[in-house]
Amino acid sequence: MHRIIFLILFIYCNGGYSQTPSETLIDSLSLTQDPLKKIELCKTIADELTDSDWEKAIIYLDFAEEEAQDTKHSQLNLASVYVAKGELYASKDLLDIALDYFLKAQEIYKAKNNEVEVVKIEHYLALIYAQFNNKEKALHYFFKLYDYQVKNNDSIKIVKILNNIGTLYIKEDLDSALYYFNKGKQIVRTLDNHDLLGYITTNLGRVYSLKGDTIQANTYFSKSIKLTQNTSNKKFKLFAFGAYSKYSLQEKQYDSTIYYANKALDLNSDNAYSFSNQNTTNILSKAYEGKGDYKTAVHYFKRYDQIRDSLNVEEKAVNLERIKLDQDYKIRSKISALTEEKKRFKLYIAGLILLLGTLVLGMLLIRYRNRNIKSLLVQEQLKIKHQDLHQDLDLKNRELIGKAMTEIHRKEIYKNILTDLKAVKLKAVKKETQQAIDVILQKLQKDMDSDIWKEFELSFEQVHKSFFENLALHHPTLTPKDRRLCALLFMDLTTKEISQITGQSFKTVENSRTRLRKKLELTNEKVNLSTYLNSLSVN
Repeated sequence: MHRIIFLILFIYCNGGYSQTPSETLIDSLSLTQDPLKKIELCKTIADELTDSDWEKAIIYLDFAEEEAQDTKHSQLNLASVYVAKGELYASKDLLDIALDYFLKAQEIYKAKNNEVEVVKIEHYLALIYAQFNNKEKALHYFFKLYDYQVKNNDSIKIVKILNNIGTLYIKEDLDSALYYFNKGKQIVRTLDNHDLLGYITTNLGRVYSLKGDTIQANTYFSKSIKLTQNTSNKKFKLFAFGAYSKYSLQEKQYDSTIYYANKALDLNSDNAYSFSNQNTTNILSKAYEGKGDYKTAVHYFKRYDQIRDSLNVEEKAVNLERIKLDQDYKIRSKISALTEEKKRFKLYIAGLILLLGTLVLGMLLIRYRNRNIKSLLVQEQLKIKHQDLHQDLDLKNRELIGKAMTEIHRKEIYKNILTDLKAVKLKAVKKETQQAIDVILQKLQKDMDSDIWKEFELSFEQVHKSFFENLALHHPTLTPKDRRLCALLFMDLTTKEISQITGQSFKTVENSRTRLRKKLELTNEKVNLSTYLNSLSVN
């Protein structure tokens, strides 16, 4: 009961107890004595608060977890709380934490042979692993879900699973992707579900465009666009318009690209800073660049850059909020425990107040306990300070990467403009025009002559002092490219991220990593390359 009282006081103290739909539930929670009802009420309240007050939603689920651990059927009750926590964290894209809770729940339900709940969790696991780009595990769960839905003859869910499987294959195995999309198409033809048919049709257009079959690609994209006219499903329309504008850009059909990209932007105008709009503005920038309208191309590139920066900021804010919430909850739990201990201690002192010797001993114990409390608080403050410093370093690393990527893209645009201006110069009749173009070419060329990676190394050295000096001391034979790769690995970037920054293929970066390990004489495969490079830093 004391946990519920503490929770109600917390809501009052933070100004959160107002006339909301959850008010009645909170009142019921403070009155009920049944642990199972408490668990369900906490889960319901958390669900009500997910959008309005996420921090309090987590606190209610933490209390539900504590109650579940004390109940008679604790394992099943605990599993249901884990699922609720997984769903809550997944809704905020904190997929690593969500995954941990779903795996805990899966283990319990498997032990209890609860197939229905296991299937529900495996659906979440498949989606999370897909977003983590863990193709092997995602396919493992999708195929299990497929077999289960085939047994239950649920055609709509079968098509959705086939569509997800095809999407996983689309980057690496186009024939497999085509097989699963066609399999889904055969089933969806028997269903009255235009949106699902639209997703399958759009994905078939994507596959054929990647295979270079423009006839089939045009056929399926035409059907996809036609299906958007008979639906109000915003997500499908965004998906179809985005896919078709990207295909049109690939085929250098710039007018069509611009038309459908703008339709996608208009459709998603209420969510300006989103990944969808980031991709769309990037497509528009390239389309106008292809048309030779560099002024408009620069305009959309700036919008793309703003959205990308905004999304990065939001990502950092979410991560910081997660750490803050975790730390705040730990501190509150410790303070609550210490407060309860102090209350019990005072009761003991009241019972022994007539004995002078016991009273003196009690005072000494109180003083000792207060020292411990102060020591614990100092340790917590030091821990939080260390985490703040680590996050500040991570922020600087991301700024370095963002600056490098922006410079690289800017030089690509300048290079294209230089090429076009040279072509214009050749066609110019008047000598004055040619001379004017030469002046512009010289200015642009001067701006391009700066060494991006040299500037990156100088900025990197300001953040991570003496790293390159220590690297040269231990490994003097490294080339400038090796030093650059060492810096990117030091910031704990993945092969995919390094590929995006340097413009190299995934396989080229993997080969470079292998060669670097040999140069660094890291023969033990258990030694992590990034960990070793971090050991060279004095920061």
